[in-house]
Amino acid sequence: MKIWVRRAPKMACAVATCGLVVAISACGGTSGETKDAAGAVREFAAAMERQDAGGAAKFTTAPGQAGEALTETLQSMDAEHVDMEVQNPVQYSDGTASFGLTTTWRWDEDRTFETTSSGTARHLSTGWKITWDPSIIYPGLPYGGQLREIRTDASPAPTVNSRSGKTFMYLQPVNEIILDPNETEDVRRSVRALARTIEPIAPLITTQVISEKLAEAPGEAITAVTLRDPDMEVLRSDPEAVPGVVIRKAGMLVTKDRRLSSPLESGLTNYWQAIRNATAGWQVQMVGPGIKPRKLAGEQGPPGPDVQTTVDQSVQLTLGDAAVEVGQPATIMALDAATGAILAMARNSYAIDRGTNVDTVYPVGTTLNPVLTEVDRTANANQESSDAVMDRLGLGVQFTVPGASAPSEDQPGVATVDFRPDGIGMSMMNMGALGVALARSSMGQMTSVAPYIVKGVSTTVAGGQLGELDAATTAPILRAMTTVAKTGDASDLTGAPGLKALVGTNGPQGPGWFLGLQGGKVIVIYTEGDRSGTAALQVAQKYFRIK
Repeated sequence: MKIWVRRAPKMACAVATCGLVVAISACGGTSGETKDAAGAVREFAAAMERQDAGGAAKFTTAPGQAGEALTETLQSMDAEHVDMEVQNPVQYSDGTASFGLTTTWRWDEDRTFETTSSGTARHLSTGWKITWDPSIIYPGLPYGGQLREIRTDASPAPTVNSRSGKTFMYLQPVNEIILDPNETEDVRRSVRALARTIEPIAPLITTQVISEKLAEAPGEAITAVTLRDPDMEVLRSDPEAVPGVVIRKAGMLVTKDRRLSSPLESGLTNYWQAIRNATAGWQVQMVGPGIKPRKLAGEQGPPGPDVQTTVDQSVQLTLGDAAVEVGQPATIMALDAATGAILAMARNSYAIDRGTNVDTVYPVGTTLNPVLTEVDRTANANQESSDAVMDRLGLGVQFTVPGASAPSEDQPGVATVDFRPDGIGMSMMNMGALGVALARSSMGQMTSVAPYIVKGVSTTVAGGQLGELDAATTAPILRAMTTVAKTGDASDLTGAPGLKALVGTNGPQGPGWFLGLQGGKVIVIYTEGDRSGTAALQVAQKYFRIK
């Protein structure tokens, strides 16, 4: 913080009070005191640099009004740093003073906004105080107004397109129905009333569901449901008529076809949002009662590119119908057998509640017994580690698939896999990669590839390397899969000519797996609960019947 003052000669101190204009610090106090106007302005500026609205407000003539206005601007600007320089302070013999301020707001990525303003000060019984006026913050700022820094997004927003180029997901206005337990005298009554209000369009959001959300976040507002604009027209009454309920408008990436619900939506939304973030702009605006927001500064990046994916909407619809075939957790994924492109993924409501996804590692039990037998034999014959053979088949590595995977610290994926025929675990992505490797081998393409979903965007492979496939390894596995489909556990499946399959469980309580190669596709099914192996076959049969 810099302060410029006019300094009078020392010998002039005795007669300084007779002049119309005096130097603020010539005869009054030291730099840390507030006995003069300079001290008050300096303390005000120092508090603003600390982003202490209350501390700055006490050096004004209206601490209440000033504190509110400064708080709103500091919070809305949300700057990393505030630099405030006091310019040309001048004190007059009539107990008033004038000064200028240069304020620089700083954010990350070298974003800055500089403004100059001016103000006056008065000497009161309590000392020197800055005459409060919002224009001290910014020239022309009205009472009740504030400055704010906001994010801006380029228009039009990118769309997420399917394999055919049709829109799969797009940005739409939505209505977040929020219940704040602190804003109602009877929470239970509000919960019941809200559930009744949204029942015509969201029957699954019951009184119990809303109550559970409140219990998970005690004392906090929760979003009961998010509805599109057309959904709001179906409601018989206004949700905001329920005590404690407000509707917040927002924008959300949603599927264009409501029937195409998929766990892939989360990963694709994250990827889409990354594009929006990379092209986002910013603005500093002046807002106030009765005035249109006025842009004071900012920049805007260009619209981001649309996201081109490998999603096949017809396959997605088929998988969605197949997943609901059983009354226990079931998840199904389809990949292109030749390329590893992820075509679709679906799960039923039970799997949604369980949080089943492509990255979490689940026990495979007996499912991979034919594979592990050949891995062991190949490793011994070639005098190499079993891990290396597993890696090449896609089983011993971790895949991070942009647009699909979201590894976390709790579920980092498969980093390495020790060769243990009993107790081994795999993710659905690993099982899909195995299926693609085997399918490619059957076509004479003797290399494994990583699954992917965004066209032109590579999957990260960690913990090992994919690579050349050995027919001496894959051919026996493919023969075993043919046997399973013809005379084994999958022999009852119909409508799947040429099927090759692996089926297995991790004991009577599951989980159960199905890995099938048929019709140029790899199908991975994961189920949980009693007789999960049978459940996986039921889902598979439904898929083959309606595909």
